[in-house]
Amino acid sequence: MNDQHLLDCLTREGVLISVSVRYWRAAKKLQAQDLGLDPDDVAERLISLGHKRLLPKEALAAFSLIESRAHALVEASSFPFMNGVARYLPNAKLAEVTRRLSELEQEFRVARTEFDGRYSKLRASAVREWHEVASKLVADPDRVVATIQAAFPLADKLDRYFSFSTSLFQVRAPEALEAELITSADQQAIMAARQQAAVDARAKIQQGVESFVQDAVASLREQTAGLCDEMLASMRDGKTGVHQRTLNRLVDFIDRFKALNFAGDHDLEARLEEVRKQFLTKTAEEYRDSDSARRRLDAGIRNLADEARKLARSDASEIVERFGQMGVRRFSLSDAA
Repeated sequence: MNDQHLLDCLTREGVLISVSVRYWRAAKKLQAQDLGLDPDDVAERLISLGHKRLLPKEALAAFSLIESRAHALVEASSFPFMNGVARYLPNAKLAEVTRRLSELEQEFRVARTEFDGRYSKLRASAVREWHEVASKLVADPDRVVATIQAAFPLADKLDRYFSFSTSLFQVRAPEALEAELITSADQQAIMAARQQAAVDARAKIQQGVESFVQDAVASLREQTAGLCDEMLASMRDGKTGVHQRTLNRLVDFIDRFKALNFAGDHDLEARLEEVRKQFLTKTAEEYRDSDSARRRLDAGIRNLADEARKLARSDASEIVERFGQMGVRRFSLSDAA
């Protein structure tokens, strides 16, 4: 029952999120035949085949940037769930992440409109360039150009190559399937197979949730130690010593930690709050003006890094148990009501 309680808590405390950003990559895999050559006659040291760019990289740079920002946003605000099948997004980050994804989706639409307006010119320019290059490489450049032209989608068919979608799912194990949903002469056999698949999938998910919660706790602890190491390196190697941006990174991280701490790692959260009160009420200028204050800051960040690393290596089963008990208590309260 503990695995089921953990699953119930995960369902209540967050959602699964999947973001897909698709755009035409403007690449064509050239074969020897495309150049009018016998594959056996192609020496790799003389001619390079494989994927070739059809458009200059900058033509699709806006889409590449939006894609990287969308995935970075989700990865920074969530945890990989069940070997990365989706990302687990705690409720505390849901509004912020979906709002920002909405903004990125709008940027994607704007970039798409601009690309549509330039597509014909980009295509014509690319074909001209390919003709010039092919004329220097092969005896029949028109054959190469025809292959390149065919690789460009028609302008009215571009929709199928572009999409920005955000999907949210509830964390649930599959339930037993109802017989009336299956219509077949072999209904009983199909029903039995699908029921067994549902049972197996449910067991796998329930067994995996404990590891998932432990991994999420360890991940935040490791991120804490990593940030501390980066801060110490910056303070040691930076021209100005303590920079305000360095202190602000820790302030932002503490806020982010609290939003992502769905499992309830109270030990590290309390330690981070202590660090905030002890060291983050001073400005970088104040630290630069005081050697003793700077030494205390250095020691405090170093101690936080050591504690976070120690916690990351420790057993998090107590946190997992406490998290699961939340489900037991809330389930009991709902029954009483």
